Amino acid sequence: MRGLDGLMTTRHVESKDGTRLAVYEEGNPDGPTVVLVHGWPDSHALWDGVVPLLAGKFRIIRYDNRGAGSSASPKPASAYTMANFADDFAAVVAELSPGQPVHVLAHDWGSAGMWEYVGRPGAVEQVASFTSLSGPSADHFSRFVRDGMKRPYRPKLFSHAVSQAAHLSYMAGFSVPVLAPALMRAGAPLLRPMLTRGIPANRVHHGQTFVTDAANGLKIYRANFFRSLTRPRSDRYIEVPVQVIVNLDDPYVRPYVYDDTHRWVPRLWRRDIRAGHWSPFSHPQVLATAVTELVEHLEGGAPSRALLRAEVGRPRKPFGDMLVSVTGAGSGIGRETALAFAREGADVVVSDIDEAGVKQTAARIAAHGGVAHTHVLDVSDAEAVERFADEVCTTYGVPDIVVNNAGIGVAGAFLDTPPEQFDRVLDVNLGGVVNGCRAFARRMVERGSGGHIVNVASMAAYAPLQSLNAYCTSKAAVYMFSDCLRAELDAAGIGLTTICPGIIDTNIVSTTQMHAPDGKRATVPGRRAQLEKMFALRRYGPNKVADAILTAVKKNKPIRPVTPEAYLLYGTSRVLPQALRSTARGKVL
Repeated sequence: MRGLDGLMTTRHVESKDGTRLAVYEEGNPDGPTVVLVHGWPDSHALWDGVVPLLAGKFRIIRYDNRGAGSSASPKPASAYTMANFADDFAAVVAELSPGQPVHVLAHDWGSAGMWEYVGRPGAVEQVASFTSLSGPSADHFSRFVRDGMKRPYRPKLFSHAVSQAAHLSYMAGFSVPVLAPALMRAGAPLLRPMLTRGIPANRVHHGQTFVTDAANGLKIYRANFFRSLTRPRSDRYIEVPVQVIVNLDDPYVRPYVYDDTHRWVPRLWRRDIRAGHWSPFSHPQVLATAVTELVEHLEGGAPSRALLRAEVGRPRKPFGDMLVSVTGAGSGIGRETALAFAREGADVVVSDIDEAGVKQTAARIAAHGGVAHTHVLDVSDAEAVERFADEVCTTYGVPDIVVNNAGIGVAGAFLDTPPEQFDRVLDVNLGGVVNGCRAFARRMVERGSGGHIVNVASMAAYAPLQSLNAYCTSKAAVYMFSDCLRAELDAAGIGLTTICPGIIDTNIVSTTQMHAPDGKRATVPGRRAQLEKMFALRRYGPNKVADAILTAVKKNKPIRPVTPEAYLLYGTSRVLPQALRSTARGKVL
């Protein structure tokens, strides 16, 4: 791997105690300097997937920690304290970036060593920002565990402290001299695939010295584990701007360990991602983006939406600094949903096949101080939806929430419905949802920082009605499609909610195509008028569906019926499905 000029230079730097460190430099020599620090049992190769994503903008410095890669390996365990790791970093930046503050991304024990360094007086003059990954401050960590265990009368705090201590109990075994290193040398080849299970092999980057590094690195545990538990400092306040990336699925460092980090760090950003301990392998693009956004902001650029959301202590509305895309936003449920998200602080991309309607929605959002971007879109056109998604993501960024709402109605028995009308309902109601998910879900997964998708179905999804054959079929398909996709997207931290409204007072009745047998076609206008009157008297407006959508997203609800009758039919479909099938045999129109 190489930087912009295709070269990676290697040199050696001597640390405070005389340990020789192998240092590697690459990337853009004219850009801000980013230092990458690895942990156990890795070498500088840990960052091989991240460097290409940063090298175009930044000068990259990384080095092998003492005991790893091509750096020297002091024999006594006492040479592997976090103070020594901090001294190593100080020696590297003094040699390669004298007088110029650097930005740091550090992982595991490398991150713990950086916490030691940034807690020192004057660190802010040498470190412009510190992004910490799966390696909390030893002092902050020990305070969290000790303080929690002292408070059994606070069950949540106490259980979190006990749980976190248990998740790191293996460190005691790693601290045993002689035996632990011998076992590690024998078992390291088996350990490697276990550590990175579930990550594609082409994303895993270990150095050629992995076995030796894993054994030598156990001295880190011997030098720090018991020391950090018994002698934590209570004055570890950090002046350096810190960004914490929390791997929610990390089996070693649990997310709640960072819940009180703001006590020690006045300028703190926190990003939670659905990843395990080795996110430099599984989510290199997320780490590169997080570092880039923080550096560019601290260098004078405007903060991104994601960075604004990550800033701890910054007041914002529930959906503030988010981007939401809503289809079918020209009227009804789509319009009210767009308005509701805008009121809660989101920027909204509103689209509809009705240009006048979508402009009216955007105007109402703007009138209340919100931000709306309008697009004319036929969701049944897969190519158009793909172009739409590409334009949205390029211009405004990948949406955090996507609401696939656009839909149409058609009434009539199957044999009375013209084939082209039946197909059109499937194309819009099902195809529009599939097209929206295909276009945006892939981009959300690639972004790697989660999100949420809302697919609007109907109580007709689980209530068979011969008078709504095409409509029920399309919504039932949306329901099942969403169930399947929800399971698929869960690993990427993307939630999916299926909304199932009941009788809602919108314009759907007036716009629905109604079909009847030859002898009953004259009754259609009267029947339409009856239905419009019934919907109006129901007085259950689309704003209530919008409120349900926002609540479901906040709580990550998988299925959300809306209206009492929708809940009733949902329960009936589960308990007495035959009752609904029997009811469906009634008259059509």
